[in-house]
Amino acid sequence: MSQKHRTIVFGLLCFLIFAFSTAAQDTDLVNLPAPQMTGGKPLLDCLKARQSGREFSSEKLPLQVLSNLLWAADGINRPDSGKRTAPSAVNWQDIDVYAAMADGLFLYLPKENALKKILGEDVRAAMGKQDFVKDVPLNLVYVSDYTKIPRGTDEDKRSISGTHTGFISQNVYLFCASEGLSTVVRGLIDQEAAAKVMKLRPEQHITLAQSIGYPKK
Repeated sequence: MSQKHRTIVFGLLCFLIFAFSTAAQDTDLVNLPAPQMTGGKPLLDCLKARQSGREFSSEKLPLQVLSNLLWAADGINRPDSGKRTAPSAVNWQDIDVYAAMADGLFLYLPKENALKKILGEDVRAAMGKQDFVKDVPLNLVYVSDYTKIPRGTDEDKRSISGTHTGFISQNVYLFCASEGLSTVVRGLIDQEAAAKVMKLRPEQHITLAQSIGYPKK
């Protein structure tokens, strides 16, 4: 084989490796439909209806509803600055929102409005201690990345991340009240075991979890 042919073959191999690598990466990304940012019930009606529910239908949330929910939770509502629907001290944005569903564990990417697959297996049972957790269509797990909070003690970071989680989880409550969904925020979770399943880094800390689904009929 001549040098020219070897160069061509090498170039083709590089292209194929790149193409297969890109394809593999794409399969780990679920692009969500654009969130619907208008409509819903009036705010005071949502506040009146807001409540916790622990009985859920097995009906899966449509992708559009999932997109709207995640955007309401902590999506970007000011594209020019990248700021979110939930307040964040110094705009640190330390909270990552993970979604545990029957088809796997995913990380919400607000900038891309997409879900990144972390695990392709059903790990819902590890996301809480109540019986309903393993069957509810969606468990959100809120994780604070302490590396994004550049100052303060660990106690300060726990307080800040807990406050941020409260803002996000209340956004979810109000969205669910608007859309007729049932939800409950949960602290009963084996954080060490769940972090191991989720493959979190030592500087990532679970703050709370929240279950969402249609009410059980």
